[in-house]
Amino acid sequence: MRGFLYRNQYSLVASLATLCLAAYFFPAKNEEADTDWRHYGGDSGGTRFSPLTQINVQNVGSLRQIWSYDTGENKDTAQRGIDIQCQPIVAEGILYATTPRMKLFALDAASGKELWKFDPFDAPDAKPRIHPVRGVAYWSDGTDKRILYSVGPTLYAINALTGKRITGFGKNGETSLHQGLGTVSELGYDVTQYNIRSTTPGVVFRDLIIMGSSVSEGGDGLPGNIRAFDVRTGRLRWAFRTIPLPGEYGYNTWSPDSYRKLGGANCWAGMVVDQKNGMVFLGTGSPSVDFYGGDREGQNLFANCVIALDAATGRRIWHFQTVHHDLWDHDIPCPPNLLTVMHRGKPTDAVAQATKSGHVFVFDRMTGRPLFPVEEVKVPVSPALPGEKPWPTQPVPVKPAPFARQFLTPDQVTERTPEARRLVLDRLLESRSGNKYLPPSLEGTLYYGFGGGAEWGGAAVDPSGVFYVNGNNMLWWLKMRENDAIKAPGNRGKMLFGQNCSVCHSQETIASGQSYPSLREIGKRMTPVQIDGLLTTGRGRMPSFQHLSKDDRKALVDFLIQGKDTAVNAAEDDIHRADSRQSHAGESDFPYSPPFLPNGMVQFRDPDHYPAIKPPWGTLNAIDLNTGEYRWQVPLGEYPALGEPSTGTENHGGPLVTAGNLLFIGATYDEHLRAFNTTNGKEVWRSRLPAGGFATPVTYRVSGKQYVVIAAGGVRYGKKAGSSYVAYALPRP
Repeated sequence: MRGFLYRNQYSLVASLATLCLAAYFFPAKNEEADTDWRHYGGDSGGTRFSPLTQINVQNVGSLRQIWSYDTGENKDTAQRGIDIQCQPIVAEGILYATTPRMKLFALDAASGKELWKFDPFDAPDAKPRIHPVRGVAYWSDGTDKRILYSVGPTLYAINALTGKRITGFGKNGETSLHQGLGTVSELGYDVTQYNIRSTTPGVVFRDLIIMGSSVSEGGDGLPGNIRAFDVRTGRLRWAFRTIPLPGEYGYNTWSPDSYRKLGGANCWAGMVVDQKNGMVFLGTGSPSVDFYGGDREGQNLFANCVIALDAATGRRIWHFQTVHHDLWDHDIPCPPNLLTVMHRGKPTDAVAQATKSGHVFVFDRMTGRPLFPVEEVKVPVSPALPGEKPWPTQPVPVKPAPFARQFLTPDQVTERTPEARRLVLDRLLESRSGNKYLPPSLEGTLYYGFGGGAEWGGAAVDPSGVFYVNGNNMLWWLKMRENDAIKAPGNRGKMLFGQNCSVCHSQETIASGQSYPSLREIGKRMTPVQIDGLLTTGRGRMPSFQHLSKDDRKALVDFLIQGKDTAVNAAEDDIHRADSRQSHAGESDFPYSPPFLPNGMVQFRDPDHYPAIKPPWGTLNAIDLNTGEYRWQVPLGEYPALGEPSTGTENHGGPLVTAGNLLFIGATYDEHLRAFNTTNGKEVWRSRLPAGGFATPVTYRVSGKQYVVIAAGGVRYGKKAGSSYVAYALPRP
């Protein structure tokens, strides 16, 4: 009898163990409901948090690739240099995302099987414009289900089930993003002649899609107005001006004529919505032009602001400016995050915003009052460029402490090799450095913060009020020069270069660190036809310059190749100037030619192209926003050739956090997707991707199975191009 009991007891334990393992690795189909990822950022509040626990810190080591979807692009030389930054969305078991060449597609989210694909350039008269697309928006009302996404200046509405245009939306499924920017009578120029796009998807509130934009940061930058379009019809419903017109609130924070010649102050990084209270939250970028503000004296509202708007009307509720009179391209680089924290002993709805400078501002969601003190700190105002009037103070939160370096000191210089250290110290001694708010100079200045701190991948928050953000510690070198084209206006190509190209590109020979390619000797790498084609379509971070006439593009190409105009005589130049102004009637200085131009976006690196400062060069951070204190900070990424796992690398792409005590992130130079334990920051899993995962991963559950998906597009940091989306899940037992 005892043996029978023992045998049956052993059998019962074994059976229970088997059932537990089965449930652990492959839950029953109806055990838990399917869970979507319907919004850019996971939910309307942009938390990038998932309640799913099937994949957790105990079993993540068993995570395996389940499927991969190859978009079929980035296969030939002509398409290289186009990355994928898209964070997919998932609704009712269907995954929606974009290809490197901006096609929209739908997949079965469980198998990766393609359901349909939409090509925005399939029309005979289509004008390809290639730029980053970081996500799409989803809206539904009963059986009416729509995907809304933008390509160049066009917002599309696509049937989510068939991939066909919604013909009742705008004109044949598309509407123009030039709407709501201002009229010729208001601004003095025709906005439709200049470039606009939206690299980050809009947000949906009821029957509205609310859009930001990405505009030029040079002399041809359009205003960054926030607009809402009717989801059903494509009609413009409201617009909020980020550069006020005369008589509007904030107008007196600019020079009187700034609005007629300057643009920017745009929300390129994305927004979030408090659906219950009907509020949309966003951060804006710097005004044009980057690095010189002599023609925009003042604080420059609403540039560099966190703003709360009434989502139904666009009415401003509150704002907070994080940088006054920005001279350093300190755009707000990512969407805010909505969360609830304990403040003075009670739950408080809050909004948190990470910045390029490595700060986290935390506000009461309803009032805009900072939950941690913010001090106005005195900053250098001289020596400044002629005509420039830097603002004398800048806001700095007392808590949390910054997650990225603030000021350059000699003890931070690299010690990787004696030669590297000597060369870097020599450059340091030749340049201005120290305070990150030093005004740009003709001598050259070393700064932190042009490329983050935080970047467009954004941050994640969990229900307990912990804020997770990846950060960059990269040093940048800025050297201004006089705009010779103003003194010698006969060289049209040089003037066009100053207006359109100089903010990002340098014509100087840069030994290392050029974030955007140097255009010096570009004629040896590309033909005039190829350069003209690139100006027309754009690619990656480079916008389309279709607003330039054919003759203007030729003048610019000739200047880039030969350093002078060869195709435009003085009489033709007068015609081009009249044509470019169109109906301005001499009333506007747009496009604007600043008296000083930068040397391009140049990272400061050592002779072997490693960062010129001591590591960590990239970090992952967990900050408790209930207290403002750090839970942990760890390096993120590594350079395999150095054999040092603790260096960190520059990183682009954000974190995903789950209730399984996991944080997933790609983003790094070494092309891995990683998982970290959110309790202590310990890395618990990694997988080599087919190309760099410079995007933000998502997670969802279909038919009882949890998946993690990331785009593997590569390209950044000179890495190989990729064209796929990769899905991971736990294997069957």
